[in-house]
Amino acid sequence: MLQETVDEIAARLGAAATLEDRSLKLLAYAAQSGDIDTVRQESILRRRASDEVRAYFEGYGIATARGPVRIPADAELGVLARVCVPLRHHEVTYGYLWLLDDGTLTDERIASVAGLVGQAARTLAQEARSRRDLGAHLRELFSANAQERAQALAALEWTGPAGPVAAVAVRGAADRVAALWTLPRDVLADPGHPGPGGPLAALLVPAAQARETAARVCAMYGTAAGIGDARGEREQAWRSWGEAVDALRVAERVPGLAPVAAWSRLGVYRTLVRLAPAELRALAGETAPLAADPELARSVEGYLDRAGHVQEAAAALGVHRQTLYYRLGKAGRLTGRDLADGEDRLLVHLSLKAARLLRP
Repeated sequence: MLQETVDEIAARLGAAATLEDRSLKLLAYAAQSGDIDTVRQESILRRRASDEVRAYFEGYGIATARGPVRIPADAELGVLARVCVPLRHHEVTYGYLWLLDDGTLTDERIASVAGLVGQAARTLAQEARSRRDLGAHLRELFSANAQERAQALAALEWTGPAGPVAAVAVRGAADRVAALWTLPRDVLADPGHPGPGGPLAALLVPAAQARETAARVCAMYGTAAGIGDARGEREQAWRSWGEAVDALRVAERVPGLAPVAAWSRLGVYRTLVRLAPAELRALAGETAPLAADPELARSVEGYLDRAGHVQEAAAALGVHRQTLYYRLGKAGRLTGRDLADGEDRLLVHLSLKAARLLRP
């Protein structure tokens, strides 16, 4: 259907036309007529625009535009002049129609294919609704109950991603949920998945696209995201979901790992985030006297993060070495721990990390 629509648009306008989804993944393209630029060639060959190309075009406001957007030629980037027609349905942009412009694409000519543009938009919206219905099965697929997972797999008849998959957990905003239905076809999503701290958006994506998808969804829909490890067997996707939820929890509390945290890159937080709440509070309590002085706690943590290298830590903190020495001595007196002792230093370091996970 989409291919036929693009072919007819290209024939009516006599222009090279491509149709892409919201992430600029190629869905259909008409046979080439006239000049071609590097962007169109790469899009056809790779089936997806590069991050640089996507950022360039989105800089013209195509994601929120309500009508055609004219993008001028850029010889330095190898971009020919083109018109981007957002494929919108019920105020949601599901994709884009791209037309290379040789100077003959007047507003009137573009308006003459409005019916075909609307037809393409409705097709993409219908596909998105279908994915939304399938996404409801993610609750069972991510369940710890083996029977529920088996039922979900049967219900899905596995229309989800092919190959290794990864789960993504996103803390989202209810008023932007429609953005989830503009995701690529091989992504399943459930915007109301129950989770600690309130509903989460649950996604199942091809593992190779997990970070890119998580970053995009976080930017357009939420505040933070966590990514679970890849699983080659879809029956094990629930384990990736547990990791994604834990990674999200870290992303929401550790600025250095925000806004998108991957389970594989959490380091020591992989252990800390899985401690029982009482154990985590007990560990954080080891440095409780530092809580009243956040700057002091930050200085000690910065020093320990740099393996006790005073000069590097002082530079990173923006203080004189003598100031840092003073703060370290004060922290030692408050906690009763000797930061020159390896075991005490390890305990203080872990305690400060645990305290981060307990912050609101």
